[in-house]
Amino acid sequence: MNSIELSKKIGGKIEVNSKIKLSKDNLAVLYTPGVADVCNAIAKNKKLSFEYTIRKNSVAVISDGSAVLGLGNIGPEAGLPVMEGKALLFKELGGVDAFPIVLATQDTEEIIKTIKFLEPTFGGINIEDISAPRCFEIEERLKRELSIPVFHDDQHGTAIIVLAGLINSLKVVKKDIKKVKIVISGAGAAGVAITKLLIRYGAKNIVVVDSRGIIFKNRDGGLNSSKMEISSITNRYNIQGTIEHALEGADVFIGVSAPNILNSVHISKMNADAIVFSMSNPVPEIMPEEAKKGGAKIVATGRSDYANQLNNVLVFPGVFRGALDNGIKKITYAHKLAAACAIADLIKKPTVDMIVPEALDPRVAKAVATVFKK
Repeated sequence: MNSIELSKKIGGKIEVNSKIKLSKDNLAVLYTPGVADVCNAIAKNKKLSFEYTIRKNSVAVISDGSAVLGLGNIGPEAGLPVMEGKALLFKELGGVDAFPIVLATQDTEEIIKTIKFLEPTFGGINIEDISAPRCFEIEERLKRELSIPVFHDDQHGTAIIVLAGLINSLKVVKKDIKKVKIVISGAGAAGVAITKLLIRYGAKNIVVVDSRGIIFKNRDGGLNSSKMEISSITNRYNIQGTIEHALEGADVFIGVSAPNILNSVHISKMNADAIVFSMSNPVPEIMPEEAKKGGAKIVATGRSDYANQLNNVLVFPGVFRGALDNGIKKITYAHKLAAACAIADLIKKPTVDMIVPEALDPRVAKAVATVFKK
């Protein structure tokens, strides 16, 4: 049975269930008149909504459908199946009740306003599949203006799992994060977040490439505000040119851009024991066989049919499990760095074919959640 057949049969991936079986005896307690006591208590102290209602364990998964997977701007209705899937993973792996919400607007201010209106219902907000650079402003504004945690998974979930994989890959090839040259293809939400997190971890030499080539200071054209920032914190030698130029003498390639943009010749220009994270989905920047043909030592993708799947599912269930359980209002760089280390630490002896846990490893969400303990 394929995805369309299954979706038609089950009519969505999630449903709402009652925690208590309704009966004549408890109706007056669960609903009227008993529920008035709970309402009055919360009216006097709004914080009690985190104890007495679904807010204690609920997250909104919100998208405008503008950057869905590798499909692009397909709109909110077409993005809903992805949000449903995300909600399923939240529940199955983190025990978090997640509600998929798609918005019929791609206006930045309208999205911010709408999510602020929704705040009283939820314990956290997971932003999903909103295109760059709007996603940066939306997240930053919401983090400042809401009193519950806001997490853009396309940015930070991807960055955390990439860092976890890189920590263990560098152990295998015996290289130092402070000394390696890292090339990142893609300067959208994921590429920018990966760059910033790797720098926080200690990376010193990162070159970022977009569709126009290497990002460097004062490049003419094609630099929005987020790329301007990237140009100021990367490319220490201010090199210019194409992705091929960037890969010369590189130790690490991280792709979050477009399919089939590299071949084995490109990889052969990298240093010995090269690390290649080719994460465009469903078709990566370079297939693992081709990368290894070019001399790559470790290859990872976002796919489940190859070794070393770098999947955000290893991140977001544990992030919100920990944030909800510990009343965390802001998810910080310290949390993200600790989460990456916690994931990496689950692999005691990393190898070329095992740098992160498998996608459905039940240990992961618990390990990530522990980094949020106060």
